[in-house]
Amino acid sequence: MIFSSIYAKDVTNTYPKAIQTALEYLKSNDFNAMEPGVYEIQGKDIYAQVFDAVTKPVEEGKPEVHEKYVDVQFLASGRERLGFTPDTGNYEVDERFDERDLIFYKSVENEGFIEATPGCYSIFFPADVHRPAIISGEAMTVRKVVVKVSVALL
Repeated sequence: MIFSSIYAKDVTNTYPKAIQTALEYLKSNDFNAMEPGVYEIQGKDIYAQVFDAVTKPVEEGKPEVHEKYVDVQFLASGRERLGFTPDTGNYEVDERFDERDLIFYKSVENEGFIEATPGCYSIFFPADVHRPAIISGEAMTVRKVVVKVSVALL
């Protein structure tokens, strides 16, 4: 997992080219002015989902993983907490949606939380369990962008 901000002076040229492409897309668009929807960046290999979500209590959020795509989650507006922990391979599956590349776990252990503000991004690889859109302070609507990057490109 990687957590940073598009405003940080990170050296991202050591990241895989596909991740660099996702970050450049995040830096070069005003997502608050865009309509919610799916935007292709590089066909189905790299694409962005722009949407609004309401933050929720941690017990209402489900820990999730993906097998075929890396999630580059970006917060365009609002404030959220994101849970994260390594996938030990020992967690019980609650729901699985293969067509959406989405697996929800019933529970996880040793979960940490990060606080995201506008401009922050988190890169969750298949080995990273994550729990997005958790309340930070009070419930609110946030504008999120999730750039999906095919693991085949890494």
